[in-house]
Amino acid sequence: MKLIQTLLGGSLTVLLASTAVADEITDTLQSAMTAYEDGDVTYAIEELDYAKQLLQEMQTGALAGFLPEAPEGWTAEEDTDASAGYAMMGGGTVTAKRYSNDAGEEITLTILVDSPMIAMMGGMIQNAGNMGMKTVRVGREKFLDNEGDLSALIEGRILVQATGGPREVLLPLLEAIDYRALGRFGY
Repeated sequence: MKLIQTLLGGSLTVLLASTAVADEITDTLQSAMTAYEDGDVTYAIEELDYAKQLLQEMQTGALAGFLPEAPEGWTAEEDTDASAGYAMMGGGTVTAKRYSNDAGEEITLTILVDSPMIAMMGGMIQNAGNMGMKTVRVGREKFLDNEGDLSALIEGRILVQATGGPREVLLPLLEAIDYRALGRFGY
């Protein structure tokens, strides 16, 4: 009997400890379940939407890790306007970084994952050379060169775009991205 009490007490301690470290996402999901069980479907949907938003924020943070640090003589900052712009064009997970120097030159690198927009542009980007468009090779990746703006499609679902700045700075930034790891992002 004492063994059963000890085991149950230990299980309860583990259960309470794991509940104590529950994060905002699990709390929100639990709130959605409770609302559903109580018959409040509208609130359950709101909570699920909020949990989805939190998960997307977490994923965006992880995606930002693929963008390289600023080269010497340049500074970098997150481009928060990019998320809003792509949200209006169908969504997906997006991160962008704006690089600038004292001479006023700017480069923006953007990574967009799993967006309906990619499906619309994908064929053109993947077949740019066949369509007589200019391409630039960066490592193993081929970028469509549209009047200096570069775009590549990675694994058919990830769009990498680079705009602005001198090529001698832009290309090394693109070369610093781990495209193999980026292609597995989200899996």
